[in-house]
Amino acid sequence: MIGKLAGRYAGEAGNGAILLDANGVGYEVRVPPADIIDAELREGDPLELFIHTAVRDDAIDLYGFPTREELSFFKLLMSVSGIGPKTALSILTVADVPSLKRAVAAGDATVLTKVYGIGKKSAERIIVELKDKLAKEQVLSGDVTDGVHISAETDVLEALEALGYSAAESRRALKAVPRDTTDVRQKLAAALKELGTPANKTGYVQP
Repeated sequence: MIGKLAGRYAGEAGNGAILLDANGVGYEVRVPPADIIDAELREGDPLELFIHTAVRDDAIDLYGFPTREELSFFKLLMSVSGIGPKTALSILTVADVPSLKRAVAAGDATVLTKVYGIGKKSAERIIVELKDKLAKEQVLSGDVTDGVHISAETDVLEALEALGYSAAESRRALKAVPRDTTDVRQKLAAALKELGTPANKTGYVQP
């Protein structure tokens, strides 16, 4: 069982996977796309991933994550009935792990329904099965966020993507916005500023 791989980024392998060259052996690893984009990796750059090994009858698939937190949440998602590794990985593409945890803890299914193949009922099932676990974790860590904040983050991400920014760019910009900013317009204006685009250039009018 492989738990961690360290080597060098060797490019994309297709189907959402990358190649990680570890001492001359090329491992094909499926990763959340935004993790590679955010890291702005080039071939030959050092890369270290925490690995989940999924064994099937006809294949062994590797899923890689830059942090233990992402791997842990990936496994937690798969503990939900009906959620396999591919669906869990897709969930990790719509938002970063802290945002996903807060959404589940707050009972907000909006982010989860963005994932292809996850409807309202499936999203609600995920929340029911994970909410108590994550709510307890948020309280213990002191990172408790209400549903209003989660809804605002979702609205801003949708607005940025509608303006033509990629999911990775949108997430990166939103991370830089102060967390005490809960108004959607203010969050969007701050995110656009982080992206280097004046709000009035996009057709968005600042309040």
